[in-house]
Amino acid sequence: MAGYLLYTISFCFLVFATALYLTRDRWVHRIPVPNYVYQRLPSTFAGDVEGGLTSSDFDLTGNIMSGDSRAGLDEQGKREVRKIMRSKRVDFDEARRIFTERRFAKNNIGPDGLPRDPKFVSFS
Repeated sequence: MAGYLLYTISFCFLVFATALYLTRDRWVHRIPVPNYVYQRLPSTFAGDVEGGLTSSDFDLTGNIMSGDSRAGLDEQGKREVRKIMRSKRVDFDEARRIFTERRFAKNNIGPDGLPRDPKFVSFS
């Protein structure tokens, strides 16, 4: 009796797995998958340039020409800028501006660069 139960469960599992495999194009897009699985971020300035993380206002070619041995741009910042570029469909400069303004807001700094602290005193 236990043998029949094992064979029945195995057969049902096999049918279920086959049905999932054959219909995967209908449901696989609903599974959340992290972005880093598909795209590895570059870790050098040359990789950043090839990845589109440069512009005329933020030129990295000077770093490459001078043989800069640093690791490139900040990994978390690159990830955020790429996410903004994809979601808002903007270019690198605009995504970098949005990222900077968000970072300013998180640190209680206005978009103009001045602190929002009411005790802040500026002598200009």
